[in-house]
Amino acid sequence: MSDRFRLITLDPGHFHAALIQKEMYPGVSPRVAVYAPLGPDLTEHLNRIARFNARAQNPTAWKLDIHTGPDFLEQLIAERPGNIVVLSGRNRGKIELIRAAVDSGLHVLADKPWIIRPEDLPELEAVLTAARSRGVVAYDIMTERYEITSILQRELVNDPETFGAPVSGTQDEPAVYMESVHHILKLVAGVPNLRPVWFFDVTQQGEALADVGTHLVDLAQWTLFPEQAIHYRTDIQMLSASRWPTPVTAAQFQQVTGQAGGPLDYYCNTRVSYTLRGIHTKLDVLWNWEALEGTGDTHLAIYRGTRSWVEVRQGEEENYRPELYVLPVQAGAKEALARKMESLEEQYPGIGLEHQGGRIHVTIPDTYRVGHEAHFAQVTRQFFEYLERPDTLPTWENPNMLAKYYVSTKGVELSLAGGK
Repeated sequence: MSDRFRLITLDPGHFHAALIQKEMYPGVSPRVAVYAPLGPDLTEHLNRIARFNARAQNPTAWKLDIHTGPDFLEQLIAERPGNIVVLSGRNRGKIELIRAAVDSGLHVLADKPWIIRPEDLPELEAVLTAARSRGVVAYDIMTERYEITSILQRELVNDPETFGAPVSGTQDEPAVYMESVHHILKLVAGVPNLRPVWFFDVTQQGEALADVGTHLVDLAQWTLFPEQAIHYRTDIQMLSASRWPTPVTAAQFQQVTGQAGGPLDYYCNTRVSYTLRGIHTKLDVLWNWEALEGTGDTHLAIYRGTRSWVEVRQGEEENYRPELYVLPVQAGAKEALARKMESLEEQYPGIGLEHQGGRIHVTIPDTYRVGHEAHFAQVTRQFFEYLERPDTLPTWENPNMLAKYYVSTKGVELSLAGGK
């Protein structure tokens, strides 16, 4: 069984490629083939895997076969040393790599985003169709579905007695509002986590909404309409979008890349408004230069219902850890929440409620707070389950992926055209 699944890492330009291998998996060969051009992206990837193997607690035991050269993709297709391609790197052109793997009968586990331009949406649809016809699984790594506050928020939003129904909202007061704040410079043990120079090329990396914003788009439809297919041609109406830069000085550019460059206006902030089956949704996807000491990336998600609001907040009050709150707006919502929590405690023992004046804090034990990096292993284990039993792959995943990338790419296009 150890060789039932064998990984092939293709052009790992982002550290998420290594996070797939942060732990070992039953039935997965420890020998992994890596195909990539020789350069700093490959070196960084190999260093990360080496650190996983060398760590004191639960070290991994990966063995890597390295294949470099300008024809690395052709080499991979000709040699096929495994049956699963792992992709996380440059975003523009990623869909072509996915298509090459699928056409060769290989499964694909690929990091977001698969596309960053609206003109690539037909190719994405063709890839998903080809994967289905060839009997292979092409899966998008949506880690935020595994964050415990998002999971419990989804449960509460879909409890009519607690949440009611989503209000329709307006552009100014949307029914769903999410904000994601990331930071360009991140220090690890006081040392900058270096980013490749192409990270600052939005034609390669994608603007904010087209890149990290895909998580927010995915969460909105996953939360509001669980287990339901979203059809972008009929269920989504784009309303407005805007973009603005974060200035990066020459000194900052060298600090975060290790190379000379800049100054530049990095267009990494996007706001988009759209309706999802008539429900007004607004997303702000932001990149600041550096987080204040003791802080980090933040996530805000507000869902407004007729009986209560359900919110995830991750600000100073929460010590920059995501926390879940319920704000009842109709009589009986508190009692309904208590009943819902009793049923949820069977699956998540230890969760509870803390009344804080007009809002209720959902308390969550630390055991469920595994962290962002651990979510990659959770997604990967789910992916292997789908490979073992392809019939369990939900039929809504493909249409919802198209819907997600329709919003993320059309939103950027709309912002470039002036917002309307």
